[in-house]
Amino acid sequence: MSPLSPHSGREAPCEVHFNTGARQHRADRIIPVFLPFLGCPCHCVYCAQDKQTGEDASENVRDILEKACAATSEMPPCRAGENRELAFYGGTFTALPSVDRTSCLDFLSRLRREGRITRARCSTRPDALAPKVLKELLQNGVDLVELGIQSFDDDALALSRRGYSGRDAEEGCRKVHEAGLSLGVQLLPGMPGSTPEVFLADVRKALSLSPSCLRFYPCLVPEGTVLARWYREGRYVPWTIEETVKTLGEALRLAWQADVSVIRLSVAPEPAFDAALLAGPRHPALGALIQAEALLLSAEDAVRRLGHAPVRLTLPRFCQGFMYGDKGTLKERWQALGLGPERIVFDRNTRSAMLS
Repeated sequence: MSPLSPHSGREAPCEVHFNTGARQHRADRIIPVFLPFLGCPCHCVYCAQDKQTGEDASENVRDILEKACAATSEMPPCRAGENRELAFYGGTFTALPSVDRTSCLDFLSRLRREGRITRARCSTRPDALAPKVLKELLQNGVDLVELGIQSFDDDALALSRRGYSGRDAEEGCRKVHEAGLSLGVQLLPGMPGSTPEVFLADVRKALSLSPSCLRFYPCLVPEGTVLARWYREGRYVPWTIEETVKTLGEALRLAWQADVSVIRLSVAPEPAFDAALLAGPRHPALGALIQAEALLLSAEDAVRRLGHAPVRLTLPRFCQGFMYGDKGTLKERWQALGLGPERIVFDRNTRSAMLS
């Protein structure tokens, strides 16, 4: 006899499938060009792009591109089926002076003609998206525009001195789509004015706008910022690691459920940035901890939908390295679901999880 759901009175499913994301792309597929602060109309209270990128903020676009040309001069063309992407990070790309933006796009176009890259992206602000500039990006081979939204909450945006509203942020996302470009959304959990509830509302809003990818950058407190002063004065309290893992675990689960990639879960390691940090949720394995929480939350939801005690859980092989969290701290929660090690199978050929 088929099992019954205790709540619906209908037959419960024999299997439940759920997404677990995918293994992150290797860094050598990205050619980064960092433009710290360039084009930015203001300096946000938490921002330390020079330390975060390890680049000299006094350099101009010409100097930066000269280094990028030298770094790519010996790079061979892409092999058949190989994906290699040029990425303009930092600053506000679409607000660069026209001559500087043209130089960047000329460099991009040359790499495309020579077959050295297959894709390109840039990052910018949602209130710096003139239709003419977006058309330039598309015509010169940019595929994806990442918007540093940070939050859709008006209070959080005002506290961080972003200079635009939540409605402006939404409109920016729509402009990227209307221009025929793919959309990436960057969010800043833990920024001033952001609570776990505000951040999860931001994630749901971002997912409703059909992004190709998301980035989550938990807010940290680097020396030399307004946020550092607020922290010393007691006006800003950063999220704890535990709060960050719990909240971003749920956010990642929502993204998996929507089949949207989250391509960053923490600020990338950089010696100058780490040396300047005063406080904030920094952990060498933060991304893995968040993935572990998201996987467990996804399994808990799947068990509820299954409607009976689970017999077996099949997971993609890459989940094996993080599923139990730091030093096995999540094993008891897995056991409480009835999913001890003897009931979990890892399969290198599967891309999603299956509970039966």
